[in-house]
Formats: sequence, C-alpha cells, structure tokens
Amino acid sequence: MNLNTVTETEGHKLPLVEEFFTLQGEGYQTGRAAYFIRIGGCDVGCSWCDSKYSWNPDLHPLTDTDLIVENVLKSGTDSVVITGGEPLMWNLDYLCNRLKENDIKTFIETSGAYMLSGKWDWICLSPKRKMPPVGDICLKADELKVIIQERDDFEWAEKYRKLVSDSCKLFLQPEWSRFRQVIPEIVEYVKKNPAWRVSLQAHKYMHIP
Repeated sequence: MNLNTVTETEGHKLPLVEEFFTLQGEGYQTGRAAYFIRIGGCDVGCSWCDSKYSWNPDLHPLTDTDLIVENVLKSGTDSVVITGGEPLMWNLDYLCNRLKENDIKTFIETSGAYMLSGKWDWICLSPKRKMPPVGDICLKADELKVIIQERDDFEWAEKYRKLVSDSCKLFLQPEWSRFRQVIPEIVEYVKKNPAWRVSLQAHKYMHIP
C-alpha cells in the first residue's frame, strides 16, 4: 500500500471539489452561516443531482485535510457542512477530529449509503432508492430530508420516517426541475401529515452557492 493510499484511507487527504463560506440553503438549518466542504466521489447516481461534477473523485485533487481545516479557520466560521458527492465514501474521522479541536460544529449531508464515520453535531440523512442507507445511521439522523420527484416518493419518505428516531426532524423537498409540478402535492401532503415540513432550496432563490 503506497503512502497516498494510506493517507486516503485514514482521511488525511480528501478529493476536494470546492469549499466556500455561505448560508445553508435547505432543511432545518436554512439561513445559518456555514463553511461548505464538497468532497468528490459518488456512485448513487441520482438523475436530478445538481452537483454531478463531483461524482468522479479522480477529477478533483487530493488535498491535505490539514490545509482544508486551515481554510475553515481563516474564514471565521463556527460551523462546517460536509457534502458531496457522497462524503461517507471517505473516512471523515480525522477531518472531524481536527475541526472539533478548534470548537467547530460539524454538519453532514449524506445519503447514508456508506458506513458513518466522523463526529457530528447534525446529521442530515437524504436516503436514495438506488443505494439505501446502511448501518444504524437512521437512528442517529437529526434530520430526514426526502426529495420528492414523483408521487411514489411519498411512500419512500414514510418508509424512512418509521426508521428514524422520534426526535428526528422531517422534511419533504421538491426536486428543483419539477418544482411547479410537485409543490402543490407536497403542500397538500403536509397539510394532511403535519409531522412533515417543507424544505425549499433557498440558496437558489438567493442566488448564492
């Protein structure tokens, strides 16, 4: 095993797609300032994904995790969101440990298709049909966010509602390209099932990353 493979396995290097300081735009944390770290690599393959450029990790440079943490600290943020791609394809223990050493809150956006690593203040689980969640992440999720593209996605949402804890926040989010078609159905569904809330991609309305 070469040095690069070791450092990847231990999370000391990560395929960094992009990093930026902005506001969270979806779900329970909408409107909260956070530093986003987008990690390359995803084989879940959602047709409507708005970050397909992140899927192939080989297109993105392996970056020292310590350098990523330095950039976080320079930004002045108190919170970091790890997203992708599917970030749990990588070992995130080292990244989270370094962030925690500096009193940075850690948030993750994941499909749960890979085993959970890292230490998290908030886990947003967005399960996908092609690669359902594994392990016990459903019980650890703070937020369940289900993308609604077709009518039968409501059944998928209810399946996972039964698997998360009673304290988990529940969100239905319209698939962006079909917003006009699906939002009326989501509104009616939430009116009849008030445990759910609607999540909108507010960052797209604000024209921010």
